[in-house]
Amino acid sequence: MDSLLERILVNAKELTGADGGTLYLYNDNDRTLEFKIVRTLSLGIHLGGKTGQPIGGNFNPLNLYLEDGTPNTQMIAAYAAISGQTINIQDAYEVTDFDFSGTRQFDAATGYRSKSFLTVPMKNHENDIIAVLQLLNKVDKDTSEVIAFSEEDQHLAESLASQAAVALTNKRLVDELQNLFDAFIKLIATAIDEKSPHTGNHCRRVPEATMMIAEAAHLSEMDYFNEFSMTDADRYELKVASWLHDCGKITTPVHVVEKATKLETIHDRIELVAARFEILRRDMEITMLKQRIAAFEKGETDHTSIIDHYERLANSLMEDLAYVRKCNTGGEFMADEQVARVESLAELTWTDGTGQKRPIITDDELKNLTIRRGTITLEERDIINNHMTLTIRMLERLPFPKHLRNVPEYAGGHHERMDGRGYPRGLTRDEMSIPARIMAVADVFEALTSSDRPYKKPMSLTQTLTIMGRMVEDNHLDPDIFKLFVESRVYQQYADKFLSPEQIDTVDHNTLPGMQHQTGTEQ
Repeated sequence: MDSLLERILVNAKELTGADGGTLYLYNDNDRTLEFKIVRTLSLGIHLGGKTGQPIGGNFNPLNLYLEDGTPNTQMIAAYAAISGQTINIQDAYEVTDFDFSGTRQFDAATGYRSKSFLTVPMKNHENDIIAVLQLLNKVDKDTSEVIAFSEEDQHLAESLASQAAVALTNKRLVDELQNLFDAFIKLIATAIDEKSPHTGNHCRRVPEATMMIAEAAHLSEMDYFNEFSMTDADRYELKVASWLHDCGKITTPVHVVEKATKLETIHDRIELVAARFEILRRDMEITMLKQRIAAFEKGETDHTSIIDHYERLANSLMEDLAYVRKCNTGGEFMADEQVARVESLAELTWTDGTGQKRPIITDDELKNLTIRRGTITLEERDIINNHMTLTIRMLERLPFPKHLRNVPEYAGGHHERMDGRGYPRGLTRDEMSIPARIMAVADVFEALTSSDRPYKKPMSLTQTLTIMGRMVEDNHLDPDIFKLFVESRVYQQYADKFLSPEQIDTVDHNTLPGMQHQTGTEQ
């Protein structure tokens, strides 16, 4: 935009022979004209644009309307914008229709003599004012004297302003569409994150980690990255892909995305299990009380053994319930003996209102409670994994322009493995691009260090990198990208920005697994 505005003003000055000029942009929010480019050749003034100095506070925006709402007809640029008319003034010092007091103060301070003005409004295709072009002091080529702008100059300036308005409008439309596209991408990511507070930052943080690793690869002197480089367009393409890498999750059922405990569906079924345990305990209590009544009827007054027996059973039952609650929270690993204990508890029964005996833990609840890792069953894992298929399908249906054509490939590969055992396409390392493999590393790192997962504590840097190193040894993650990630200390850069102080420890690179893993040379 700066280059375009600068070109408009410079070309207008050259076409008309003007010594100076100003380009104002219309701000629709507060209805003002903002100084964007100011040039005066004879005074050496170059403000704004791509090559000029920043415009300082002395150049306040021009209000098109006064405090009482009436049009500001005293300022020539404001009047041109309001009326839509070109204003050609031969000598500002002889004009009384407009307020040139600011111009005279400028002249007095600089020794300059502002004389001829040509002020041209610039309109878009909807006939709305978008800018004002103002030219100052036409210089005669032969005499170097300041003269008035001719009618031909005015036609040239108006013609240029008309064409420039088209270019400026097109640039604005492109920028607005770009901003809308970026906002829409972030809207989708936010919707996915809001869908599950347990992964609430994932879609926002993976792009950060991805771009950190990509920049490190771009600057790396490792042989593996010799042919890898990024232009601004490449960076934008990767950023878009990383923002959209989980867009398929927008179709994943909430009760699966939100599954914080093993028994959770629409609600956490642990309370149903707890209710059955309570019913069984009360049945035990009722049995105990009936036994005491029978003992009283027989004349027995010492019921200690009956009460002790009940209390042992009730305490044991509550301990079993506490154990089931603990198993329901999930974790990184569930041992065989833990599974066996839950299976034995599932053999307990309770009696419903019709007198039928029912298992205290149903078959489906048992299946969920004995999940070995995390909180997700194999069937639910398939539902979640399907988000990658949907991500690719959704993205491949979008008519991405040429500079974004790799978005589906980058976004769709972050759950693939280097040995081809990943999903959804089972790609191998050679079949994936470096950006796709970078995103896979970023995705794993964010997930392991995340503090919003209810089934695990956020891991320290050493724990996280140790697990990722083992994933490298298991041919899950790219060894060269992991090595870059560690040696360039990208993990520390990310940690300083996003992790809690408790997670940030000193990492010994020499002890990390995966750092000596044989690396490849393919690009």
